[in-house]
Amino acid sequence: MKYRKLGNMEKEVSAIGLGCMGMSQGYPPFPEKSEMIRFLGQAVELGENFFDTSELYGLYANEELVGEALEPYRKQVVLATKFGWDIRDGRVLGTDSRPETIRKAVEGSLKRLRTDYIDLYYQHGIDPNVPIEEVAGTVKELAEEGKILHWGLSEAGVKTVRRAHTVFPLTALQSEYSMWYRKPEEEMLVVLEELNIGLVPFSRLGKGFLTGAITQDVFFEKNDIRLSIPRFNDPHNLEANQALANAVREYAQKKDVTPAQLALAWLLAQKPCIVPIPGTKKSFFN
Repeated sequence: MKYRKLGNMEKEVSAIGLGCMGMSQGYPPFPEKSEMIRFLGQAVELGENFFDTSELYGLYANEELVGEALEPYRKQVVLATKFGWDIRDGRVLGTDSRPETIRKAVEGSLKRLRTDYIDLYYQHGIDPNVPIEEVAGTVKELAEEGKILHWGLSEAGVKTVRRAHTVFPLTALQSEYSMWYRKPEEEMLVVLEELNIGLVPFSRLGKGFLTGAITQDVFFEKNDIRLSIPRFNDPHNLEANQALANAVREYAQKKDVTPAQLALAWLLAQKPCIVPIPGTKKSFFN
C-alpha cells in the first residue's frame, strides 16, 4: 500500500482511501452488516487506513457500521466523517451548521464511531444561513477540546475555502473531480496547493460511468442515487458521454488495466495532494 500526505495532517493516509457510503446508501443492493464488517477489517489488514463516512449515510447506519468494524483497529486508521444536516424523526430537512447543531452532531458521531476523537471532520455542505467563519470557529473549539483533530469542507468554492482557512486551517476539501468532471482545475487546485489543503475527490469514477459498466440500457434500482442525476437519467446525455467511456475502456485495454484502475491512476497523477476515496462492497473483482 502506498501512502500520501493529506494537507497538514501528520499521519500519512492511504493513497487511495475507502468511501463507505455505498455500503448503506445510494447504490443498492446493500450487503449484510456482518459481511461489511469483515470486509472493512480485511481492508485494514491489507494496509488501507483512510475511511470516509457521514452521519447522513443511511441516516447514522454507516457510521455505526464503520465504528463497529474499525474499533479493533482505531489507532491504525484515519476516520473521516461529516456534519451539517438537520436530521429529525428519520428525515433530512436541510442543511444546519449552527454551533449547537455541530456540537450535537459531533457527540453522536463519536458515539456511533466508538471513538473519543475524529481524525477529519467535514462540513458536508455549505449552510447559507450560517457564516463560514462561525462554523470554523465552532470546529476550532472542538479541536481545542480534543474531539476532532482536523477539519475540512465539502463542495465549497474558493472564497469560502479562503475565509474558513483564515479562522481555522483546513486539512482537506471534498469536491467532485474526475476525467469526466474537471472544474477544480480552473482555480481550486492552485488555491489548495497554495494553502496546503488536500483534495479528496468524490465521484472519481463518475459514479460508475468511467468503469464502462453503465450504458444506455442500464437499469438502476428505485433508490439508486443516480436516478436523480441528469447525466444518468437522460438517455441522450448517456449517449453523448459514451465516447469518453469508450475511450477510457480502449486505453485501459492497451495498458492491461481496468477502466477503474485507469481513472484512479489519472487522478493520482494530477497532484500529490489528491487522495481519492472510491467506494466498493467487494473484496475482489473478476
